Amino acid sequence: MTAYRARLTELDIRRLIKAADDDERAAAAHKLCRSMDRAELDEDGQAAAHKILRMLAEDAAELVRRAMAVTLKTSDLMPRDVARRLAADVDSVALPIINFSPAFSDEDLIEIVHAGSAVRQNAVAGRPRVGRDVAAAVAAVGCEQAVRTLAANDNADIAEASLEICLDRFGSSPQVVAALAYRHALPLKVTERLIELASDAVREHLVTRHAVAPETAIRLAAFARERATVDLVDEASAHADLGEFVASLNARKALTASLLLRALARGQMALLEHGLAELAGTPHQRAWLMIHDAGPLGLKAIYDRAGLPPRLFQAFRAGVDTWRALQGEGVDTSADAFRQQMLERFLTQRPSVGRDDLAYLMERLDRHPGERDQVGAAA
Repeated sequence: MTAYRARLTELDIRRLIKAADDDERAAAAHKLCRSMDRAELDEDGQAAAHKILRMLAEDAAELVRRAMAVTLKTSDLMPRDVARRLAADVDSVALPIINFSPAFSDEDLIEIVHAGSAVRQNAVAGRPRVGRDVAAAVAAVGCEQAVRTLAANDNADIAEASLEICLDRFGSSPQVVAALAYRHALPLKVTERLIELASDAVREHLVTRHAVAPETAIRLAAFARERATVDLVDEASAHADLGEFVASLNARKALTASLLLRALARGQMALLEHGLAELAGTPHQRAWLMIHDAGPLGLKAIYDRAGLPPRLFQAFRAGVDTWRALQGEGVDTSADAFRQQMLERFLTQRPSVGRDDLAYLMERLDRHPGERDQVGAAA
């Protein structure tokens, strides 16, 4: 203990005990805590350090307690009982410890979450590591900001059931939905729910970054909230200069994979051709040849050059193959009935698609805009 006190210096300890000025005692507490944290302590040294920390935690001056909390917020030196005491202190003292200290058990953190303070729930949600049980508590009772912080924390272990609870509670919050959508990994069921709730930009990210089945990608293009995309596709079919129209879409970043997939699902092959040509920076005639007359690798080559999401290629491949097969059978690809034939053929050729998916798509994709509005109003 003598060597340990020599490192801290007797002067620092006397300064801490005797100083009447809060600022001076806080400075002494900071120096003591930093020295103890850096020292190589044996068992007796740790016991002495813990005794000093317990004394500091009872200091009447908030500045002194805060100096200790900030200095040792990430330290293994902090004993659990002192961490719990500081966590019950005023926010300026409690938040650094709650946000970072490794001294807490999951049970301690769950207790803090259930106590109901929004800022403390948020501090728990943003910790460097959040265990599954703690994440479940934040999801179940945390305030909106805490749930948003949890969702944005990729070091939080959030079970699928907890992700669902987050959406049940705050699915109407664009901030929470976006934070969930930008997590590194998401279960497919949660991804599909997010697709329904997200903004266009976030939805595009979900399809690009997460494992979404081709059928789900087609489904994505049909959601009623993506009405602007529907209108663009319908407008394209009547546009005199499709190349110019597509170029204008690209200039305002509206020429997305979702829009092109929607166009393909509605049988508007010309929009797909011009869209791929625009994104790939190649003439329309060359794009046409690569899609229709360059063997099985032509579509893949121009698709990759256009920079579209690799995950969606099989959906585009199936759509182009279906369109080509129907055209080969003499079906009028400009007729209104063609959309239903194309979708039905596309989906029934894929045994993994359930009947409910087919019914959903027929209801959402194959109706005229006015009819879709009626369906949405009825729902």
